[in-house]
Amino acid sequence: MQVTVHEIVAALAAQDDELAGLLTGRDADAWRLPTPCVGWTVADVVLHVAQTNELAIACVDGTVTEPSGLSGGEGPAGTVDDAAALMVEQERGASGPEVLERWRRAAEGFLGLFDGADLHRRVPWVTGHLSLHTLVATRLSETWIHTTDVADAFGVSLEPTERLRHVARLAWRTLPYAFSRSGKQLSGPVELDLRGPDGDAWELVPDEPAVTTVRGEGAELCLVAARRLTPAETSLRAEGPDADAVLELVRTYA
Repeated sequence: MQVTVHEIVAALAAQDDELAGLLTGRDADAWRLPTPCVGWTVADVVLHVAQTNELAIACVDGTVTEPSGLSGGEGPAGTVDDAAALMVEQERGASGPEVLERWRRAAEGFLGLFDGADLHRRVPWVTGHLSLHTLVATRLSETWIHTTDVADAFGVSLEPTERLRHVARLAWRTLPYAFSRSGKQLSGPVELDLRGPDGDAWELVPDEPAVTTVRGEGAELCLVAARRLTPAETSLRAEGPDADAVLELVRTYA
């Protein structure tokens, strides 16, 4: 599956539109609803997406020159999740419309960076350096994850879209990173043989013969990678020496 960054930028813009559609016109009570992110309201989730978009802008424009750990080196040491929680805690309290406007500015500002950009240029991110191509995919993934959180809070059912193939590809490409973060090593290449929401094949095939293969619905794989479903709650099936570990460790974020 060949993917251009321009496709991913367009997918991110469409994902931003879906989130904006959920948020626009909501009253104060809606912004205070709890989400699947434990301890976070809708306002907290949207604030987090705004903050991480702002960080992405700073990493691309050179304001941030080294991996930031999300907090730019400020605050107590801890995990990425700890840093994200601290950032939200430090800045929560704005009204829903204020949070929405902050998120809009950051989302539009990030998308505006890719006109004529060198898409192979590597920039700092949370725990290392990555290409602009991968950074856009990462922002798409996070925006999608939190769009589903907001929809859940509002009792809205979202249909999966073809945008998720980019999320699935990110999860596949970052499997070595996910394993290394857990102190494990892949036995060999992994293939994803997935179905998209329109029934088309999402075949993510390594250059070398795969030793482990995962089959099933692409949207389910993305939700497992986002930690919104467990593998047991899906129809995903894996075979090979890393079958269980791939489904346990696959992820779409740092």
